[in-house]
Amino acid sequence: MDTLNNAASLCVTGAGPARGSLRVPGDKSVSHRALLLSALARGTSTITGLSLGQDVTHTRRAVERFGVNVTVAGDGTVRVAGPVRHEPDDVLDHGNAGTGIRLTAGVCAGIDGFSVLTGDQYLRRRPMERVAEPLRAMGAAVDGRDGGRLAPLVIRGGNLTGITYAPREASAQVKSALLLAGLSARGTTTVEEVHPTRRHTEEMLEQFGGRVSVDGARVSVEAGELTATDVVVPGDPSQAAFWAVAALLADEAEVTVEGLYTGFGRSDFVQILQRMGADIDFDLTTGTLSVRSSRLRAVEITAGDVPGIVDEVPVLAMAAAVAEGTTVISGAAELRAKESDRIASTTRMLNAFGVSASETEDGMVIEGGARLRAARVDSHGDHRIAMAAAVAGACAAEGDTVIEGWDSVATSYPGFARQLMELTGAGVAPGA
Repeated sequence: MDTLNNAASLCVTGAGPARGSLRVPGDKSVSHRALLLSALARGTSTITGLSLGQDVTHTRRAVERFGVNVTVAGDGTVRVAGPVRHEPDDVLDHGNAGTGIRLTAGVCAGIDGFSVLTGDQYLRRRPMERVAEPLRAMGAAVDGRDGGRLAPLVIRGGNLTGITYAPREASAQVKSALLLAGLSARGTTTVEEVHPTRRHTEEMLEQFGGRVSVDGARVSVEAGELTATDVVVPGDPSQAAFWAVAALLADEAEVTVEGLYTGFGRSDFVQILQRMGADIDFDLTTGTLSVRSSRLRAVEITAGDVPGIVDEVPVLAMAAAVAEGTTVISGAAELRAKESDRIASTTRMLNAFGVSASETEDGMVIEGGARLRAARVDSHGDHRIAMAAAVAGACAAEGDTVIEGWDSVATSYPGFARQLMELTGAGVAPGA
């Protein structure tokens, strides 16, 4: 079964309902931050439930480049002995991880030293100026390809001064990079967001003893030392969204996902599906998500919705494809700068399955009520596109669906193909 993780393409033979209970990998966003904050903290932190995907593995290896001792026990428990001891001793390769490279850039800016950050062919095409610009304003020297817009990034850090910065777009990655840099800056570092975004960094800074304050969309941090602590990484809601939609693509389906993160800004996809008429519940006490077959209706998704569903749009679009009516997504131009141009790649995926869908400048229009047909889908190296296509192929499109670029899924969810087989009974094999 391990051969499926790194298969260049995957063939999924469906279709049938998804039924059963499962757990998903540790939250990827929390995992990145747990490693970086543990590296900055004095003492040894213990992390359980860390994501085993390649994205987080790249962040762990980056942390080790700073002279931080990281040990992984047989049960997956990770111990990180901080704080950072010196500038990185080699190039920091973040693979496909946009979160990893941008958050680590904030750490590098706060270190008196020289750092080089890079990634794979997809990551090197993603915009970095949104992080580089405010880090320069704090006093770091940041450069890269195309005038600093693209990785590899070169950072000469140290001697920072806190600033007040208002990003042009809502981005938890930009906010987090500045807060991490602000731990080493003189004075206060404040981020004023367009819309409040996920608060993983703020929550975890408090856990590590950081002096952070949150007032709506305004977040501030004071310089100071962090103290090691123990971190339990909950399940990733963004991964659970694929199983939620799987339960909505066929009759007589029911899926339960247990142990999910329940913090601010990560369950917005649940509200979207509820607006579509889904029979879905999310218990915020236990982190249990329960979903049952439902008749869906179209919705309008606007700019205010988008910050909370940037990772879920491809699979929500698949739900829209079988819903009654026309779903319009707007205010989502940020999706063009993800692992792929997620507006274009999602639209092409839908078209491949026989769905009438078209791009707009900042979103897409999806005609619902489609009867999905087996498809050949190019994921464009985007694991979210690949997994959304796999769910559709397993649950709604009869015949063989082939997904190219399947190996991208190993960045975040290496066990996805196995769980897809267990939940749906679909045939899953390396594609041709």
